[in-house]
Amino acid sequence: MLGQITDILARMILDSRGRPTIEVDCFVDGRFSARAAVPSGASTGSHEAVELRDGGPMWLGSGVQRSVDNVNTILKNELIGMSVHDQTLIDERLITADGTPNKSLLGANSILGCSLAILRASAKENGIPLWKSIPGEWPVGVMPVPLMNILNGGAHAATNVDVQEFMVVPYGFSDFTSALRAGTETYHALKKTLKEKGLLSGIGDEGGFAPSLGRNEEGLELLVEAIERAGYSSSSQIGIALDVAATEFYDSGKYSFDGKMIDGSELSSLYSSWIEKYPIVSIEDPFSEDDWRSWISFTEKGHDVLVIGDDLYVTNKLRLERGIIDQASNSILIKPNQIGTVSETLEVMQIARGAGFDCIMSHRSGETCDSSISDLAVGTGCGWIKTGAPARSDRTSKYNQLIRIEEQGLQYRSRVV
Repeated sequence: MLGQITDILARMILDSRGRPTIEVDCFVDGRFSARAAVPSGASTGSHEAVELRDGGPMWLGSGVQRSVDNVNTILKNELIGMSVHDQTLIDERLITADGTPNKSLLGANSILGCSLAILRASAKENGIPLWKSIPGEWPVGVMPVPLMNILNGGAHAATNVDVQEFMVVPYGFSDFTSALRAGTETYHALKKTLKEKGLLSGIGDEGGFAPSLGRNEEGLELLVEAIERAGYSSSSQIGIALDVAATEFYDSGKYSFDGKMIDGSELSSLYSSWIEKYPIVSIEDPFSEDDWRSWISFTEKGHDVLVIGDDLYVTNKLRLERGIIDQASNSILIKPNQIGTVSETLEVMQIARGAGFDCIMSHRSGETCDSSISDLAVGTGCGWIKTGAPARSDRTSKYNQLIRIEEQGLQYRSRVV
């Protein structure tokens, strides 16, 4: 039988933070076919599937040898002999082999490495681009609008800034490459501005600049200044997106923000004032992962922005279904490693689409040069992708893959809320 999986091989590699992660090779019909690497988050939701780490003294406890061994023994034996083209059956086999609701036995990192490598192998064996081989029925592939994290705070930077990500969103352009250029020029304009103000220091996990600021709102002021300094309009060409990652500064019903302890209602009012004042197009994780009341109340206000659940949903269909019923948000961030297989990721996206939610394909703060999410974003027609600053190869690998995909004649659909 042609297209048969004949071997699966995992190894440890380093991610963009210099921490171990897992890489998996898939062999088809006796020869190497494809490879996939798995990212890792810093501000992770407590409801995510389990990323298996070794503990102990080696690699400061973050080793992945157990995950590697699980692939090279248990999962390899489950997969050898299967057709590389049956993604759904393969992922079901992987889920069953683990047998836990959160993949804590074998590890979501082990399982996703296999799932993604096989998806890539199937595309290669069929001789078609990865973005064209995504299982299921999806809108015609379109180039996504990038959410480019150019100022880092929170768990992604060693600063006093609470908001984790300040992003520019170049939506008002006719093609992806022009949008990428605009976002990149804004990134460099921000660097000049920070240098002039004496705020230029290092960069954060996702390649954005990481200054300490007097208050969080200064990040918004700096982005507007950078957009205009780069020669673009903040009202019709480049907007702003925030990933607040509020779970990181939430404790016992209160949020520690700008040096004060405030409740969800007060934080909601602050966001509303920002939306009125700045060209904000989306806010991700404005409240803690289980502060459902604040999520629902804020979404009810009907602001003309994407209210995106990341830690709230963790790409989990059960949590998403609750959010849809409660109308807790209007969008969902998609991270395959939060759930563990390609099929489960796509199922969540289909549920979200059916409810009228926007899907935003996303990287993690600990990344590799694997560019699968670029193809997933295009192949599912989700319209948005979040993959960091236009700096460092772990981030630019995704943007460069999108440039290559655009050469195949796809259209860039300017997207605003």
